[in-house]
Amino acid sequence: MANIYDIVTSRKLSYEQKVNALAHAAEDTLDVLKISEKTHFYLDKGIICNLNEGNAPYRPRYIMPDYDKAIRNGVKFLELEPPTDFDELLTFLQILYRHVPSITTYPVFLGNLDKIIEPYITDLPDEIVEKKLRNFFIYLDRTITDSFCHANLGPEDTRAGRLILKVDQQLKQAVPNLTLKYDPDITPDDYAEQAIVTSLHVANPAICNHKLNATTYDNYGISSCYNILPIGGGSYTLTRIVLPRLAQLTDNKDEFLNTLLPDALHCMADYMSERIRFIVEKSGFFESNFLATEGFVERDRFVAMFGLVGLAEAANHFMPEGKKYGNDAEADDLAEQILKTISDFAAQYECPYCEIANHRLLLHAQVGIDTDYGITSGIRIPVGDEPQSIYDHLRHSARFHKYIPTGCSDILPFDITGKKNPAAVLDIVKGAFQLGQKYIAFYADDSDLVRITGYLVKRSEMEKWNNGKVVLQNTTQFGAPAYSSGHLADRKVRHV
Repeated sequence: MANIYDIVTSRKLSYEQKVNALAHAAEDTLDVLKISEKTHFYLDKGIICNLNEGNAPYRPRYIMPDYDKAIRNGVKFLELEPPTDFDELLTFLQILYRHVPSITTYPVFLGNLDKIIEPYITDLPDEIVEKKLRNFFIYLDRTITDSFCHANLGPEDTRAGRLILKVDQQLKQAVPNLTLKYDPDITPDDYAEQAIVTSLHVANPAICNHKLNATTYDNYGISSCYNILPIGGGSYTLTRIVLPRLAQLTDNKDEFLNTLLPDALHCMADYMSERIRFIVEKSGFFESNFLATEGFVERDRFVAMFGLVGLAEAANHFMPEGKKYGNDAEADDLAEQILKTISDFAAQYECPYCEIANHRLLLHAQVGIDTDYGITSGIRIPVGDEPQSIYDHLRHSARFHKYIPTGCSDILPFDITGKKNPAAVLDIVKGAFQLGQKYIAFYADDSDLVRITGYLVKRSEMEKWNNGKVVLQNTTQFGAPAYSSGHLADRKVRHV
């Protein structure tokens, strides 16, 4: 009741933010999941974390509708006919997006937007398309007030994609988050360079290794921060293990690896299975929601994201002073041993209703949340410990990215030399992707827009929030404390 009163009387939440917070609070009053005593112990310690999914999940966490199918068929529930021109398409999408749920209450995936738009602009001049795109993107930013909302571009070069990049650079908005699916055999260099220049102005788009990620499912999209998920499905749940908190239960490395870690992993997997069963068997989502009943999502295309955070601090906990993850072979070897233990467990645990993943859990390098003090996102190197050489940094990352099928990334701030040399930055991307790096994000060190972990926030908006003012974007509320506690302003700035 105290929590609900705090929400109702908050001076820092907008009306819409209060409504969403109250809905989450209501869900948490229920106790419908069968959870073991040992799992409760890990949950209470913050070692297992459900990332605010609530105690009674009534929809999958991340939903990836097949927008192409919706556009072809129309949407009966919303009384939408297939669009016949660009204006009708944009109206169609605006209405449909409004009805796509997720853990954030907003759509986390807007589709392969360039390919959706391309057929509808063939007879329109650039200036008309740009104006309509500008208004469309303003609408998205002002109504989907959460930068976990994500749209994809590429890997093919499209006129729509180039115009989207141009408009995005002009508007300087946090929504939507964008990713370019990049494949050097498909994506022209000048198109990729335009994406990099745009990113070094507005922290958007990030660059995805299409060749590697396309092998995960038959058809994938990137949602939320950098989640690689099957289109026409999504993820039931993302639960994470906070590795440093587990490591703090012992100073014995062998006990951690052989006893504590397997026990916590099993409890987390059982907990996730219980959440999935409730969504599928009790919530009624797949029987009642139009996305499922009209075939825009299929139940057997949903996965379970087995998240981890703080690999660096967990490895460092068992190292003598001076040996650190990202800079020392012994620390890196231990980190890989920890990650391989998690990966091996996920590969053998049988998870219900996850047919597209062969009923297995899929690892995710989780970005972290605003209460993670002294805990580094996923498998990243902590701020301040980054190797001096950007190439050493990326080689290190590639070593660990190979274990993570549903999303991992690195964020690299550049100084002005990056804007002046996009071809050189693209060469860095090409080399990193050849090594096995899966996803890279850039921004300029003087940009108002910055990537916190995988999502975008404006520094100017964080300043407003820190000064007690109401802000439009939900993610500013998460980003402001994370930016401060993670010392993200001190990320190593790279130059070409």
